Amino acid sequence: MKRGHLNCRAPVVLRADTGEVLAMDVARWHAEASPDEQALLDTVDGPVIDVGCGPGRIVASLARRGVAALGVDSSPTAVALARQSGAAVLERDVFQRLPGEGRWATALLFDGNIGIGGDPVKLLRRCRQLTGARGRVIAEVDAPGAGCRTLSAWLERDGDRSPTFAWAIVGADAVDRLARAAGFRLSYLAATSSGRWFAHLAAA
Repeated sequence: MKRGHLNCRAPVVLRADTGEVLAMDVARWHAEASPDEQALLDTVDGPVIDVGCGPGRIVASLARRGVAALGVDSSPTAVALARQSGAAVLERDVFQRLPGEGRWATALLFDGNIGIGGDPVKLLRRCRQLTGARGRVIAEVDAPGAGCRTLSAWLERDGDRSPTFAWAIVGADAVDRLARAAGFRLSYLAATSSGRWFAHLAAA
């Protein structure tokens, strides 16, 4: 995700123009893939493209499984961290030209990355282009009741603030409608044991 440069002395807060602080687990970005994520990765078909890969924990986990995977992130800092871990990543916006377009079996949108760019339908349509006729998407969404809304957001840490970026909140109650508008169908939707919600989308 494109989140700008901030100093490292205090916790990061994701704040919206509404004044609310949005849920974000920065520690998870820098950890190994969680047990919930590992269980999901056991089900994916390769090759996999991880959109908004951050420091690359998911790409690295897939590589250890022998699954071909590529991470894409527009943050130079995130890409540098991912490469230090040995993950295969590109510093690029997902809407720019990417390798293997139409041939990725699975696109991942973990950590709420369905909100990238503030337009979930546009992003899902892009994932449809990347994955092709038989591809699928696994997207992490908010709990039911969150609906779908677009915000201007930024990261704050110890008085520093990143540039503002468009972000979307997508709840489990809204993902079916958005998926259909983008050429997918919702094949499975459930919460994990830790309370995270994941939607599995298949090409319609």
